[in-house]
Amino acid sequence: MTETARGNLFILSAPSGAGKSSLIKALLDKHNDVKVSVSHTTRNPRPGENNAEHYHFINVEQFKSLIEKNDFFEWAQVFENYYGTSKAAIEQQLAAGIDVFLDIDWQGAQQVRKLMPEVKTIFILPPSKTELEQRLNNRGQDSQEVIASRMAQAKSESSHYSEFDYVLINDDFAATLKQLEHIVIAARLELKAQNIRYQSLISDLLK
Repeated sequence: MTETARGNLFILSAPSGAGKSSLIKALLDKHNDVKVSVSHTTRNPRPGENNAEHYHFINVEQFKSLIEKNDFFEWAQVFENYYGTSKAAIEQQLAAGIDVFLDIDWQGAQQVRKLMPEVKTIFILPPSKTELEQRLNNRGQDSQEVIASRMAQAKSESSHYSEFDYVLINDDFAATLKQLEHIVIAARLELKAQNIRYQSLISDLLK
């Protein structure tokens, strides 16, 4: 009989267009013991977004109250909107043995690392600037001015790749997803977790 080990906390960061959201969705579709954190935000829901599923939608006064209570792992103001990751929600899932992914940028990663140094951090890079620009164009959502701005932002964000534990180049989606799965599996096999899961077995073997 195995015991329940604590879940692992992962951070996945990437410039826009690198494929981060698609990788997280594919990972969750394959593994029901992996979850992605649902952040709090003060922005309005977009068409098709549901409260507590895509975000916890709250107003500015509520968000600032949570800041004062120190309830966030990390938070940031992006233009006029606030975004934050709840400590309590993450802790509840980790305690239940669930692996949790945070979809946040490098600045949020710095904040979380200070509070939880054992967090596993992963940065996704595109295979080239040309490919990244092509992906942004293929979305058909943004003007050329916006795409140019995203490309400049991608350069700035990518300069922080060396702050992360793992770097994946998303050239082949299936291969990158497999690499991401390997990181999750390796974290689960670390000594501390295995000692908890197989405490009875190990004790019996060492008698």
